[in-house]
Amino acid sequence: MGLTYFHGIMKKNLQIFRWHISPGSATRYMSKLLISFALLLTGAAFPASSQSLSKEASNETGDDSLLIRRIFDHSLTHSNAYPNLYELCTTIGPRLSGSKGAARAVVWAQNKMLNMGLDSVWLQPVMVPHWERGPVEKAVLLREGQVDVPVPVCALGGSVGTNGIVKAGVVEVFRFEDLARLGREKIEGRIVFYNRPMEARLINTFDAYSGCVDQRSSGASEASRYGAVAVLVRSMNLRMDDLPHTGVQGYNQVQDSIPAAAISTNAAAMLSGALRKDPNLQISLELSCQNYPDVESYNVIGEIRGTEQPEQIILVGGHLDSWDLGQGAHDDGAGCVQSMAILENMVQLGIRPRHTVRCVLFMNEENGSRGAKRYAQQALERGEIHVAALESDRGGFSPRGFAVEGIEGIEQTALARLREWIDVMAPYGIHFADIGHSGVDIAYLKDQGTALFGLVPDSQRYFDHHHAANDRIEAVNKRELELGAAAMTTWLYLVDRYGIMAKIPVQGKG
Repeated sequence: MGLTYFHGIMKKNLQIFRWHISPGSATRYMSKLLISFALLLTGAAFPASSQSLSKEASNETGDDSLLIRRIFDHSLTHSNAYPNLYELCTTIGPRLSGSKGAARAVVWAQNKMLNMGLDSVWLQPVMVPHWERGPVEKAVLLREGQVDVPVPVCALGGSVGTNGIVKAGVVEVFRFEDLARLGREKIEGRIVFYNRPMEARLINTFDAYSGCVDQRSSGASEASRYGAVAVLVRSMNLRMDDLPHTGVQGYNQVQDSIPAAAISTNAAAMLSGALRKDPNLQISLELSCQNYPDVESYNVIGEIRGTEQPEQIILVGGHLDSWDLGQGAHDDGAGCVQSMAILENMVQLGIRPRHTVRCVLFMNEENGSRGAKRYAQQALERGEIHVAALESDRGGFSPRGFAVEGIEGIEQTALARLREWIDVMAPYGIHFADIGHSGVDIAYLKDQGTALFGLVPDSQRYFDHHHAANDRIEAVNKRELELGAAAMTTWLYLVDRYGIMAKIPVQGKG
């Protein structure tokens, strides 16, 4: 990691390659000359893309396309995003809030940032929920006079256990209105089976997810009102497979808590067909999941101090926690390493931004968002000014563009600015710019006047892995991950250089 400090090796290079580096900042880096020369004498050398940009590739020429080309070149040849993700997935693994894996991930992320040569790295404490699924997750379809059929299931996050085995008949529904139509008479004492699939006709798979996720998040609470003893929920997945997908669910009242589990898409189709043939079928369900008292965890934060407007913050981030079935590769290890890569790119390329650039790895997005709430609360208490925030939480797939949101007046202005930048990003497959969801974690900064952006990758394969056991490093394409990091770095450069509110055209399109 020593080479990351070489951005200060020569005052001349610092003056040439910068995002408007102040003269004073060049002087402060001269203190590292002796260390740099000593390393050079022992055989250390710069990788080509770690050298400061030449005059013709600098934004001083008025052509942003040359600098953006260099950002992509560096990201695609020298980025640590994929090695970092591989390490996070294989040495830390799943990291649900409150777990030992989450605690190890905090230490891992803090050490990574400390070794990047940032100006500041710190931990922000936050109390988070602690839920464990336990060793037993078992469901069996009981058929009179026939062989019993195992059903792939997994407990939904926050669910209570079954306290033994629950055996009951099954009633299939598609929407909450079906519960009211059937009434307590047909639901009481039975297992409610929610079987509303994601809408395949919607090209944006996140829209399809939004259209059916309520049965997972509120299904148990709604069914308990009619006397159901448990719920099974079709996995939020467009693919037909045998992998149940977990996710958070909540209860309105503790006394109404009933066990809740996800069922794989293949199993959902099988169960639906079996119920049409025999409505009196039963299922036995056994879950050993349990809720424990809250524990202390941390947001991991690192920043590079701005040279001209250090009091104004541009935030990039993802969430460090993940569900416990896979390795949290796409959700959201990818977003974390991409966000870290932005700051590391800046250090390795000798960039000093005008504004303070802060990377935040949030804890507890999956089942409470307490890390995001704590961060926004403390930002408000300290009077911090976040001019823009970017979150990556849609997987490490090929980047397609950015979604924008904000309070009235900021949202439309930020969208107009983003659309001005599309031309210089188009050669890299970046073409989408529209109003849309930015990210769960940064959303809590919206009311503070922050312009919010979300990286939008290709979404067609995301829900194949979302919250499932196959969300592993093998599912991540190294090049696509690096392209996303490069797109995010480009976004940061443009926001830092031109701002959100100012009307300054971007130069260069090719």
